[in-house]
Amino acid sequence: MYRFSNTLIGFLNLFTLIASIPIIGGGLWMARSSTTCESFLQTPLLVVGFVVLVVSLAGFIGACFNVAWALWVYLVVMLFLIATLMGLTIFGFIVTAAGGGVEAPGGRVYREYHLEQYSPWLRKRIKDPRYWLTIRSCLLGSKTCAQLASWTPLDYLQRDMSPIQSGCCKPPTACNYDMMAAGAMVSQDPDCYRWNNAPTLLCYECDSCKAGVLENVRRDWHKLSVLNVVVVILLIGVYCVGCCAFRNTKRAETDYPYGHNQMTKVRPRWDYYWWRWLHDKREQLY
Repeated sequence: MYRFSNTLIGFLNLFTLIASIPIIGGGLWMARSSTTCESFLQTPLLVVGFVVLVVSLAGFIGACFNVAWALWVYLVVMLFLIATLMGLTIFGFIVTAAGGGVEAPGGRVYREYHLEQYSPWLRKRIKDPRYWLTIRSCLLGSKTCAQLASWTPLDYLQRDMSPIQSGCCKPPTACNYDMMAAGAMVSQDPDCYRWNNAPTLLCYECDSCKAGVLENVRRDWHKLSVLNVVVVILLIGVYCVGCCAFRNTKRAETDYPYGHNQMTKVRPRWDYYWWRWLHDKREQLY
């Protein structure tokens, strides 16, 4: 049992060391891919991947080669990682609590999304002109709206759309362009006036388009938050095993086998000699 925790923590860290490679690869793919327009998760994914790589390497070396300082660094960083993941998980659940869209008028299958339904933090981020310019360019390059070019009016009634298609590739369903063409003064969604039939314009400047992007982010972030709960529970278990391995490594550095009594003789206090001298004098007198 003495070496069990060291062996277990070594195997666990070898597994996480290998698992960190696809995490880093996934982050790099998201950063370079032209088919994904969600940059919210790219940086956190890369940071988590590199941290897991370094931490796993330190834990593997410390557990397998009895390097106490490496295990100490491993435990400190692991504690920080657990606390960070717990904070990100709570933040993620708070940020992704709102949203989800509403049913489109007329009994259509798809849903429509409104920017005011989402958390203030997400709205502030998506409204940044520099950030939205990058997202808009990505949406144009992804050809997402080109898939709807061949749809018939019946398809719009019976087929579903992704959040980005619903918000960016068409005007809001409630828009009444016949009355606008007749010169009637009607109160409509501001996005109705932002819509343009040009393939490079469409509704890319609409609030509904920004809401559609946020809905994609919300869904992915919510899934990631649920996964983080599982990861935090596993990391707490690994951390407990790592503490046992660190204790075993420190014990091994003392060159004493497990269970051996490490107590040594101590130097007697001064009063021991005093009472010993009195006892000898008493023996001499009697």
